Amino acid sequence: MLKKERYEAFINYFSENMPVAETELQYEDPFQLLVAVVLSAQCTDKRINMVTPALFRDFPTPAHLAASHFDELFPYIKSVSYPNNKTKHLLGLGKMLIEEFEGKVPETVEELTKLPGVGRKTANVITSVVWNQPNMAVDTHVFRVSRRLGLVPQTAKTPLEVEKHLIRHIPKEHVHKAHHWLILHGRYTCLARRPKCEECSITHFCRYFEKNQEKLTAEPKKK
Repeated sequence: MLKKERYEAFINYFSENMPVAETELQYEDPFQLLVAVVLSAQCTDKRINMVTPALFRDFPTPAHLAASHFDELFPYIKSVSYPNNKTKHLLGLGKMLIEEFEGKVPETVEELTKLPGVGRKTANVITSVVWNQPNMAVDTHVFRVSRRLGLVPQTAKTPLEVEKHLIRHIPKEHVHKAHHWLILHGRYTCLARRPKCEECSITHFCRYFEKNQEKLTAEPKKK
């Protein structure tokens, strides 16, 4: 299968079967999403959604974060991964939003990456989810699934290389959804240790399945 055909199959399948694809993080405005994504680094969305209701209730704006201090904020997020660093990030993020961005979440990747705790992946998520900009955030799921499907070559060894390949071949109007298609497929079907190929509906254009079909179909299904 040619790369062009693989991308067409990918877009056609998910456009039909997952026309609405959204982040599983719960938020009500760009500021809340920014905070949630910063907290979600190396942590599950499920855990973040357990933490953020109280956090957003008591720190509803950047000004509230800017006016806080470590010992006040830490208890709200102590159950997430790397809580010490993330507490510092949120405090710095609140102050910078107030001091440099008039309390508003900036709308470009370049400006967002100036904020503490915000790297390229987080900035791509914010701009893609909030403003539907054609930016591709490459997390572990996107990295794994895009390589397994054959959307990007195995020689793409870094998130940035994968991002560039995906952006080059996915039409702009689909990029913000394709990010979620890859994440959700990786989260629930194309698992890291043992992909659920026996349950997967897109094996017909998956390079991983093509290469391992004989082995995968011979494996007994887990009960």
